[in-house]
Amino acid sequence: MNKNRPDDQRVARRDFVKLGSAVAAGVASASLFDARFAHAAGGSKPSAETIVGELYASLSEKQKAAVWRPYDHADRRKINPNWHVTDAFVGDSMFSKQQKTLIDQIVRQITSQDGYQRLLKQMDDDDGGIDNYSFALFGEPGTEQFQFEMTGRHLTMRADGNQADKAAFGGPLVYGHGEESPAHNLFFYQTQQANVVFQALDADQAKQALKKKAPRETAVQLQGASGNFPGIAVSKLSSDQKELVESTLKVLLAPYREQDVDEVMSILKGSGGLDQLSMAFYQEQDLDDDRVWDVWRVEGPSLVWHFRGAPHVHAYINIGVKS
Repeated sequence: MNKNRPDDQRVARRDFVKLGSAVAAGVASASLFDARFAHAAGGSKPSAETIVGELYASLSEKQKAAVWRPYDHADRRKINPNWHVTDAFVGDSMFSKQQKTLIDQIVRQITSQDGYQRLLKQMDDDDGGIDNYSFALFGEPGTEQFQFEMTGRHLTMRADGNQADKAAFGGPLVYGHGEESPAHNLFFYQTQQANVVFQALDADQAKQALKKKAPRETAVQLQGASGNFPGIAVSKLSSDQKELVESTLKVLLAPYREQDVDEVMSILKGSGGLDQLSMAFYQEQDLDDDRVWDVWRVEGPSLVWHFRGAPHVHAYINIGVKS
């Protein structure tokens, strides 16, 4: 895959091919586009949405005034790496210990085991823990449209009770980490995995994939089938290169619950699958000037995953069907 690549384009920071194999080994080996993720059987664990309903039912009128919003409220669609969706924080004294436990359970249920631990550490590192993050409830649980949203420094998470708008996760997500040393950043492993793909490109492909300047980091609106997607089209890659792209998607999605990963895969299939995606890498903000591209983007008609890894991580996910 890499025979035509000049020596001066080889990366010193990590052995990315070995690393990519190791990272991908930690993710299910079956094809994302063929696998069917098994849901918890028999309701042995309540879903995040069930717990959202419990939280909503427990709210006093005063609490509800602080955190409840109509489903179509503009704040539900806001994209920002550092903001508070309401003035109500998880750790506020107005919320009982039981209510705080319910919020923790919601976060646990919308993430994988690794994702839960990783995001808790991110919240601890960036803003002293989950108590300093705010939350809102949009709409009413038990109806067709409702959503729990938690926001704060470097994080937007959602538990989506609405299955009608064809938006994975219920809308755009944000994640990040304020640690500027790649070796200590909780999400640098994703940059390492993305760069496995870049290192597998030949010289002509690398030229197509590498761009000078990245789009504005919050520019993650879906373009649909008529969109213009930067970088190299996955459809132009060899079968083994496509496998690396697929492995990268697995790694990116691994922090989230299987139900949401299923929805992502369904949306991607509906818009043409892996071949409709493109990958771009950006020369700007190359930490250590080592050609390990810290800013990169995966995009297609129904997906935008923008990762700005310098000086620290701000990452944005938007997956859905353009209306």
